Amino acid sequence: MIETYFNAERTGGLMFTIVGVLAIAVAIWGWRHGPFWRGLALPLAAVALIQVSVGITVWLRSSNDIQRVQHFATQEQERIAEEEVPRMQTVLKSFVINRRIEIALLAAGLVLLTLATRGSAWQGAGLGLAVQVGLVLLLDGFAERRGQVYLEWLQAFMTTPANAGGPISGG
Repeated sequence: MIETYFNAERTGGLMFTIVGVLAIAVAIWGWRHGPFWRGLALPLAAVALIQVSVGITVWLRSSNDIQRVQHFATQEQERIAEEEVPRMQTVLKSFVINRRIEIALLAAGLVLLTLATRGSAWQGAGLGLAVQVGLVLLLDGFAERRGQVYLEWLQAFMTTPANAGGPISGG
């Protein structure tokens, strides 16, 4: 389960990065195509820069996380309860906060899209914000679900380390 979780996180980080890079490319293209597209480019690029930095960080960190947690599971099981479970609880709490922020930004984008003058930079900004934040919300939802499943596995592992849901490295 450890390998399964962190490999999925690595893939998620790569997807976050790819979507962010594509958004930056659209923003660069849009910047040269009138006010609507220039308005779209700003929130698209701003959110994408955050997305790319998070995606790269997760992608780079995941391999070390596999080794670290497998070591805990095989050599220092008490560290699962002392370090990994609290870390995952903090991660899951941050998803709740992020989701609230993302929903507020999505709503702001939809309001701008709906109420701004047609073809204006503000309408473009609304679309850019709504689309990019909507994608982040979707990808974060997948990551949160993976984290919940992994935390449940960790809690079961602490109860019965010898056979907590299958092999340590598998799924």
